[in-house]
This record gives sequence, C-alpha cells and structure tokens, in this order.
Amino acid sequence: MTESAASAASPAPATPPSLSDPVLSLRGVCKNFGGVRALADVSLDVHPHEVLAVVGDNGAGKSTLAGVIAGVYRPDAGQVLLDGRPVVLGSPAVARSLGIAAVFQDLALCHNLDVVENLFLAHEPTRGGFLDEVAMERTAWELLGQLGTSVPSVRLPVRELSGGQRQVVAVARALLGSPRVVVLDEPTAALGIRQTAEVLNLVERLRERGHAVVLISHQASDLQAVADRFVVLRLGRVGGELDAASVGYEDLLAAMTGASRPSGRKSR
Repeated sequence: MTESAASAASPAPATPPSLSDPVLSLRGVCKNFGGVRALADVSLDVHPHEVLAVVGDNGAGKSTLAGVIAGVYRPDAGQVLLDGRPVVLGSPAVARSLGIAAVFQDLALCHNLDVVENLFLAHEPTRGGFLDEVAMERTAWELLGQLGTSVPSVRLPVRELSGGQRQVVAVARALLGSPRVVVLDEPTAALGIRQTAEVLNLVERLRERGHAVVLISHQASDLQAVADRFVVLRLGRVGGELDAASVGYEDLLAAMTGASRPSGRKSR
C-alpha cells in the first residue's frame, strides 16, 4: 500500500477544541426588576486563560450581570452558554455544579472564624467520624500558596487579615470546587494601594491556572494592568468591547460615560 493510500485509509486524529473557543457566552441577555431594565440585550464571550474586565459607572448593570452569571438572577430573555451549549443557571448551586464560581463584594466570610474554617464551612471533610483537620490545613496552605499570598497562620481569625488577604481567602474557597469560570465582583473596592496590588496579582494567578476570569469593577484604572479585554456597560447595555493592549484610560472613560465612541487606540 502506498503512503498516500495508507494515509487515506487511516482515520484522521480528532482535532482538540481550540483554546480560543469561549467557555462562557451570553447572548441577548435581558433582566428587569419591575419597571427598571437592569440589562438590555447583553452579549459577551469569555475564554480560558483570559481576564475579561467588565467596567461601567454605578448603575450600569455590572452587579446584575455578575448575578446572572453566578445563578443569582435568572435572565428574562437571552441565553447563557457553556462551551457553546445553552444552560439554565437556576441557582448559585447549579452554577457551581457547572463550574462557575463567584466572589461578591461582601466576600461572605465569617470574621470570627479562622482561615481553615472559612474555607471548609459546611463542607468539612471527615475521617473516622471526626473532622480531618490535617487535610484541611494542608489544603488551605496549598491553595494560598498557589494564589501567591501568605498569612502568618491558617488558624488566624479572618478579622485579623488585611483586605487583600480576605479577598484571597474568599477566592480560595471558591476554587475548592475547581471552577472553570471565576467571577470577581468589585474585588478592589475600598482597598488601599498595596491591597489592590495583592488582588491584581491574584487575578494574574487565576489566569495562569487556566481559569476564565470575569473581573467586574467601576475602577477601570486598576484593571488595565491585568485585563485582556474590556466590555463596557452603560445603562444596562454593552457600550463597547475593547482590546486592553490598545485602549487608553481616556477611551475607557469616554465609553463608560457615553462622551464619545471609543477609538480603540491607546492614549499617550
């Protein structure tokens, strides 16, 4: 048999999915609260190994968007797709089971409990009928190390941690389910310069680990160091989708306020 004939007779190897394929997509999503339209015809994609920054002024619909992705709110119209297939995110538990984790602005941490207790609250592993304290502490140290942060002790009460360290603990808890998509809602709000830098370093670690990160904030200047793309929300609608490498801060502000159409070029 000739080489060409052998090639024709052999089945072609399966082609792996492209890394550019989005893991999460929204198509025409709308959400109303009574007579108020919070989201109107919102469409976007987010890919593995990508930080998609969703920016907008207060009232733009950012937190509602985070709630839709996390299963807190069910859209009134439109679709949410995972790997191109429509899904119904009926609750946060459903979203988590499908690989979507969210950390909201309040972090939902118990400040009187220590780091380990917060990480495993209501999901404590047992061994021989008792809490497996050794496994919990080991996992806590491993997760915090992977996320590039350190604390004096994982038995330290969360109230004694800095704002940036608390954010990392909340993200580490979300990662226990090995999510593919991580939503961070206003993670740098009310943080100082050093703490903001810790959180942005955390975002970069999430991207390096292969997560698709949806980073939601009204502080666009904080996000330019880590974002791959920007989606601008204004009055519940997408006001622009911009490449982070080629857009300037002034262009982002213009898109957020509706002052002008973004040029897509980086301002000098």
